[in-house]
Amino acid sequence: MNAPPTTTPSGGNHPTPAGNGPSTAIAPVDVVLFGATGDLAHRKLLPALLRQFKRGQISPQTRIRGAALQDVSLDDYRHSVRKALWRFAPEAAADSSVLEDFINLISYQPINAAQYGADWEALAAFLNQHPQRSRLFYFSTAPRLYETMAANLSKAGLITPQSRVVLEKPIGTNAESAARINNGVGTHFTENQIFRIDHYLGKETVQNILALRFANPMIASVWSSQFIASVEITAAETVGVEERADYYDSTGAARDMLQNHLLQILALVAMDQPTSLEGNAVRDAKVAALKALRPWGEGEELCRQVAAHTVRGQYGPGTVDGKAVPGYVEELGHPSQTETCAIMGAYVDTPRWRNVPFYLRTLKRAHEKCSEIILTFRPDCNSLFKNAATPGQAVAPAPDRLILRLQPDEGISLSLQVRNPEAPHGATGTATLMQLVLSAPYRAPHSDRIADSYEKLLLDAAHGDPALFVRRDEVEAAWAWIEPVLQCWAAENTPPMVTYPAGGAGPGLPVLQP
Repeated sequence: MNAPPTTTPSGGNHPTPAGNGPSTAIAPVDVVLFGATGDLAHRKLLPALLRQFKRGQISPQTRIRGAALQDVSLDDYRHSVRKALWRFAPEAAADSSVLEDFINLISYQPINAAQYGADWEALAAFLNQHPQRSRLFYFSTAPRLYETMAANLSKAGLITPQSRVVLEKPIGTNAESAARINNGVGTHFTENQIFRIDHYLGKETVQNILALRFANPMIASVWSSQFIASVEITAAETVGVEERADYYDSTGAARDMLQNHLLQILALVAMDQPTSLEGNAVRDAKVAALKALRPWGEGEELCRQVAAHTVRGQYGPGTVDGKAVPGYVEELGHPSQTETCAIMGAYVDTPRWRNVPFYLRTLKRAHEKCSEIILTFRPDCNSLFKNAATPGQAVAPAPDRLILRLQPDEGISLSLQVRNPEAPHGATGTATLMQLVLSAPYRAPHSDRIADSYEKLLLDAAHGDPALFVRRDEVEAAWAWIEPVLQCWAAENTPPMVTYPAGGAGPGLPVLQP
């Protein structure tokens, strides 16, 4: 993690960024991880920081302060961090010298995030040893604590012009709570200091949507309703709720994945070309796309639209990877109306996307882990072969598709119709065609590994680059569209919950009528 470069030598044997040769030093930053004993810190944040450190993107003088409610010793905390790094960043932790240098950057203190006291004064004493340093506060806690934590930082005098705060999703559970959190944090931090993180936006494959769309004229020219029949955005997981059962039952698939990750991807796919690649220009374009989502209506019309255009489901018992697994209710231990699958059909009412259905789909206990975007092209674009099939033979070729695979097998594939060299003599029309799939992995040109999204996002937050973070009006626009659906699901039980077997394909898509 680096602030703007300084001219002070970095010293020591800290590695220099590969390919850069001698370079100016990287200014140290004070990082405070609230929720430092939690799963996210151990599985994502600390491994990302270690990898940055190994690449020379973190100064050896940077300090990482873990803060959490648990009263553990520094030795015990560092031991837990080592174990996590060996597990979640083994390639970086394999260099024992780098690992121990990184561990030595870490300190720890117990802190009650919900109440101001001597522990906050201790944090102030620690940070005020270097009052001019940039500070990055990472809130990896329950969102209900965000307002109080921001107020406590302010009371302790720790928010400087060089301070930034990162807020983990979800920002609230509905529009009202999201506004309350944004107002509470915004009382103490300016909007330019607030970085609402959505780790999907840090994925290289998601960032590539902009490059694919706007750096390739042949793609840009067909990116509209004239050529595209539908867009499917899917995030499927093979895992169940497991140790997150209590959290998940109060959240559900729509709030956990669809309201944030999938709507952000929809915005990148649907938005018009921004005026530039500057952070706020991109976010302006995304907000415009989110605000163009067709409203669900009110009263009886709302529930009619929700019943017709959404699906909610729970996984039942089934088989995953050859092993029998229980259903959601069995894992939870009691009946529940919380969905583990959420599907919503949407229209983006702009000239570019007139009457093109967008399908947002997320589910747990699917037969495979897969996050992807499928753009299906209109078959009637090829008028020469339309209705020209030989009688008794296939009358319609499979539609052309562009598939962007976001994870785990990152890549791009394009299916096209080509002439079948084995077509029967005398065949005409579609009987002469076959589908050709062009597929390529998406990889770094000089590395076997694509950086984890948190590595990119932590650097951007330290630099104050907001492009890949979610602005307040994006959060509000997303909640404004999805909250009526959630209210109808809860109040009217519409549509009814469906059960799908674990390890299966999940429920089908709704049929949308423009």
